Amino acid sequence: MNFLHYLKYFLFHLIGLFAAVNLLAGGSWIGTGLLAILGLYVLGDILCGDDTSVPRLQAGWLLTAQLWLALPLLALIVFISTWTACRGDPLGFGAWITHASGYDVLAARAATPAWQHCAAVVQTGLMIGMVGTIPGHELTHRTRDPLSMLIGRWLLAFSVDTAFSIEHVYGHHRYVSTTLDPATAPRGRNVYWHIVVSTIKGNISAWEIETRRLARRGYARFGWRNAYLRGHLMSVVLVGAAWAMGGGRAALYFILCALTGKAMLEIVNYMEHYGLVRDPGTPVQPRHSWNTNRRISSWAMFNLTRHSHHHANANVHYQDLNPFPDAPMMASGYLGTMMLALVPPLWHRLMAPRLAAWDRDHATDAERALALSAKVRT
Repeated sequence: MNFLHYLKYFLFHLIGLFAAVNLLAGGSWIGTGLLAILGLYVLGDILCGDDTSVPRLQAGWLLTAQLWLALPLLALIVFISTWTACRGDPLGFGAWITHASGYDVLAARAATPAWQHCAAVVQTGLMIGMVGTIPGHELTHRTRDPLSMLIGRWLLAFSVDTAFSIEHVYGHHRYVSTTLDPATAPRGRNVYWHIVVSTIKGNISAWEIETRRLARRGYARFGWRNAYLRGHLMSVVLVGAAWAMGGGRAALYFILCALTGKAMLEIVNYMEHYGLVRDPGTPVQPRHSWNTNRRISSWAMFNLTRHSHHHANANVHYQDLNPFPDAPMMASGYLGTMMLALVPPLWHRLMAPRLAAWDRDHATDAERALALSAKVRT
């Protein structure tokens, strides 16, 4: 039975490989593949219910290896996706696949209409968010494990967001659900505005955190020790690799995919803490995050869904997170909730009674006062 608990997290890798295959197949396979992935998560979460199990797994090396495998998987997905935007055949990749499989991927790419390339950007951005950011988030919390940190930062570099490894760990977890946290969306904020605001303020916060760290250690602000600058150079390397594959066209395509992946992260930030408030002088509790225990989201996202426990104790590894069924709950699993957030009138109508219930059932008297006085921050 324990083996099945290890195996379930490989669903993440199967979905990534499925995305790589349908991107390579080209044509209508791209859009169909995107719809299939969305359907798996949204319908799977609805039909399969919750997973509240907390098995005690002993093979920690395997659970960590599953995270590390995300890097070669993401590199493969992004390489294939960027290849679809190239006019040539870098590394003879298309010719080799055609010879090995008997399926003419070069002809399929040439026949792919423009709107399918748009679907490819969305699907690749989704994979950057899921295959890159989710394991990158877990790994960059392991600040005493240099290899995990390195792999995690490279995963985040695909979304031009290695700053996340600084701001999220040392800023967001300290200030979550307060007005000092860029990632916490106040009540009434539009998700599209939040993507812009959280991105800008999050980078400013990461820069300030890193420069304070360097100053404490007596190092110069500008130099190789600056993790913020090194991180963005990692993303520049990836843009350069895309340029080498297919010139400016391929580089621009990769940047669009990367920014889509970054937007996915900010949508997740939006829905994980939307409208929740906390007195900055009080400790973070499970009630300060929206939680969900939907089975497919949990299995294919390394228990990111158990966000209430993650914020209550950020040092707990993903396999040991508790479901906290009494925590405030999202409307659905992760992708289902993300899709709801993309329709602001529907989102605000849906969240109003949930926030009223949070004020009544979870908030302290001080938090109720903060909620009453809360206004949209711009």
